[in-house]
Amino acid sequence: MTDQPTTAPVTAASIEQELLAFLEERTKTAVPPTQDLFASGLVSSMFAMELVVHLEQNYQVAIVGADLKLDNFRTVAQMTELVLRLRDASAAVGGA
Repeated sequence: MTDQPTTAPVTAASIEQELLAFLEERTKTAVPPTQDLFASGLVSSMFAMELVVHLEQNYQVAIVGADLKLDNFRTVAQMTELVLRLRDASAAVGGA
């Protein structure tokens, strides 16, 4: 037995699942990964900023500049893609 905590690898499925749970907790509504959160009225511009902070803190990414465009936050699927892309870019820079 070991005293060290185990952390699950960050995958598209784990990000998506965590984001769906976060959104459901905050909005009290279950949403499919491809639902447009803004068109449905579930997410306001103020809540979008909360999503940015949530993603940055939970996935150790920096969302700045061109990545702050609305289309990256329209659906859970798009946010998942953004996190994976930023983590891959960060790993490439860190590993170089």
